[in-house]
Amino acid sequence: MLDFIKVVILGIVEGITEWLPVSSTGHLILVGSVLKPGLSDAFMEMFDVVIQLGAIMAVVVLYFHKLNPFSPRKSERQKMLTWQMWIKVAIASVPAAIVGLLFNDYLDAIFYKPVPVAIMLIVYGVLFIIIEDKHRGKQPKVTRISQLTLKMLLWIGVFQMLALIPGTSRSGATIVGALLIGVSRETAAEFTFFLAIPVMFGASLLKLLKFGLAFSAAEFGFLMLGCIVSFGVSIFAIKFLMGYIKQHDFKVFGYYRIALGVLILIVSIFQVIMG
Repeated sequence: MLDFIKVVILGIVEGITEWLPVSSTGHLILVGSVLKPGLSDAFMEMFDVVIQLGAIMAVVVLYFHKLNPFSPRKSERQKMLTWQMWIKVAIASVPAAIVGLLFNDYLDAIFYKPVPVAIMLIVYGVLFIIIEDKHRGKQPKVTRISQLTLKMLLWIGVFQMLALIPGTSRSGATIVGALLIGVSRETAAEFTFFLAIPVMFGASLLKLLKFGLAFSAAEFGFLMLGCIVSFGVSIFAIKFLMGYIKQHDFKVFGYYRIALGVLILIVSIFQVIMG
């Protein structure tokens, strides 16, 4: 029963933090170190990635009409624009896909630790604050996904590639990249949601294959529970973020990231001292 509650908490954390630009990995590391579910380290490493499937399904459900090129309610032009949007998603996904396939295990081995995660939280927190200050009062150059050029897509794709370093935040990195080239907050966030679909499906599949699909009945149940909880919470998190950024900037997330990074550093130092 105790592990059941811990998995629910981790699902809630994933659902909230996957879409807010605050690093789901950083939160899962922090919360996981406190809760310490009675499951193997290998399973928990896989669990932290695969419960993203629930979060992805929230995007699919909320944006199904925009994502579906076969919708009978769309005109031929709208269907064409939907296909073009998917092509843009595919192009922007290339850098992360290549680097992820080649170096994901290497990056995890080096950076999937509290201190590197804390550093990346702080670095991107500072970037959010600087970028918002720099662009204060300026009108965005791009207000629709259809306006994104090939150069812009590759630029955003490079930032998504950088998010392979744990603690960066995939949504945070791609939003930072988009803001730097004049994309509006709403468009940056929405494109980030769509970019997550192929990347997170791919990452989850790789983790499942690496784990070998050798689940016990209890582990499979915990994984499904985590996915279901993260799906439900993600629905609310996405709606909250899109409503929030219509009236506010991303600076609050920058300050939060810095505070969380400092907290993780303090916890890490305390754990070292306590042995």
